[in-house]
Amino acid sequence: MGNLLGCVQVDQSTVAIKERFGKFEDILEPGCHFLPWCIGSQVAGRLTLRVQQLDVRCETKTKDNVFVNVVASVQYRALADKASDAFYRLSNTRSQIQAYVFDVIRASVPKLNLDDTFEQKNEIAKAVEDELEKAMSAYGYEIVQTLIVDIEPDEQVKRAMNEINAAARLRVAANEKAEAEKIIQIKRAEGDAESKYLAGLGIARQRQAIVDGLRDSVLGFSVNVPGTTAKDVLDMVLVTQYFDTMKEIGATSKSSAVFIPHGPGAVRDVAQQIRDGLLQASAYQQPNLS
Repeated sequence: MGNLLGCVQVDQSTVAIKERFGKFEDILEPGCHFLPWCIGSQVAGRLTLRVQQLDVRCETKTKDNVFVNVVASVQYRALADKASDAFYRLSNTRSQIQAYVFDVIRASVPKLNLDDTFEQKNEIAKAVEDELEKAMSAYGYEIVQTLIVDIEPDEQVKRAMNEINAAARLRVAANEKAEAEKIIQIKRAEGDAESKYLAGLGIARQRQAIVDGLRDSVLGFSVNVPGTTAKDVLDMVLVTQYFDTMKEIGATSKSSAVFIPHGPGAVRDVAQQIRDGLLQASAYQQPNLS
């Protein structure tokens, strides 16, 4: 009904191209307009002013001969004051933008290695945006933003890159594990050395205490019993310790049989051996304790 009366509605964020007898006459803004069809006025078409997005997938090769698929996302819109250029000068806007994206990407990526391509994707996006802005502004379009949203190498290349990364991480982990084991072994060795040192020090002090006790016993006995020499007292003490040792060995549940020489001569030999051992131990420990 509106068309019969010559009324035309233009929606928001849209402009209409008005022609008279096939010639451009005006740009109709959103709202209601009167177009008397009887004098040749008509709407040739409508043009949206909303931001549109075009995703372009471009296959190219890097400097180190790796084929990659670069996905660029271009956001663009028609300018209201240049709507006639956008409507009349381009027949296929999306194909035109895609051609410029292909041209810039295939001129930029082959100058970069694969790793540099990932690092410099913002620079590639900026180059695409600058080229599109320069070219499309003459046709009444504004490039809002250009993004490189994905860079996809060949599947085998991605697998190889992941293996290289995994190997590097395993090497670092192995080094850290070896370093930790080295520290553990060093600390264990230090602890073992300290333990042995303290054990040796305890044994030395024990033997020194035994020697001091025997010396005091001998001196005390010689004073209280006239006519005895220090050697006689020491032999008696050693024989007493000898029999105490035999008693302890026999009382141990794990001992089944012990074969040792026994008799007066054997006791004398044992006493001499014990005395010589204690005296040698005392002489050896004296420099260490000092």
